[in-house]
Amino acid sequence: MRLFFNFLPIALFFITYKFGGGIYQWNGQEYNIQSIYAATAVMIATTMTHASHSWWLHGRIEGYQLIILGLVITLGGATIWLHNPNFIKWKPTIVYWSFAIAIAGAYLFTKQSLLERTMNKYIQLPAIIWFRLSIAWILFFVLSGATNIYIAFNFNEATWVYFKLFGLLGLTATFVIIQSIYLVRYVVEKPNSSSDV
Repeated sequence: MRLFFNFLPIALFFITYKFGGGIYQWNGQEYNIQSIYAATAVMIATTMTHASHSWWLHGRIEGYQLIILGLVITLGGATIWLHNPNFIKWKPTIVYWSFAIAIAGAYLFTKQSLLERTMNKYIQLPAIIWFRLSIAWILFFVLSGATNIYIAFNFNEATWVYFKLFGLLGLTATFVIIQSIYLVRYVVEKPNSSSDV
């Protein structure tokens, strides 16, 4: 369910881009709304709704959600206000690079992998594997962010929108599958804390 809600703003951005632009009438006036601005407005609204849903359901908003929410509001708002889609094109890159910095910073300053702190309730791995996993995610986020910038500013807008949904999602899915195959031999399930009666 969480994966669905994380994916929803990106999917609605794509759908609105494909079908949401056009000429609209409001209060007797016509407005020609370009697809990228309609899609950006929908993404802002969906991301805010997602964060509100998390707060209502769990009483808190995850750190990564706050980062994404702040960037969507700031860069999406600048895109609409200044009528410049370059701002929203930077958003995936800044998100990815922020995650890379967070993982690297946690390891440098606390000597414990951020991934270990978030995943150790599900699996146990040797320290060296947590370290390799952290390096792999840092490299993935850095390269994905760089690829987004390359596509955004070297291809047309529609190509970037398709890449934002299918390209980045495909890269992430491929990376997770490869990582899962690598981790299978190292995973040690945590023992059940409750004793049998």
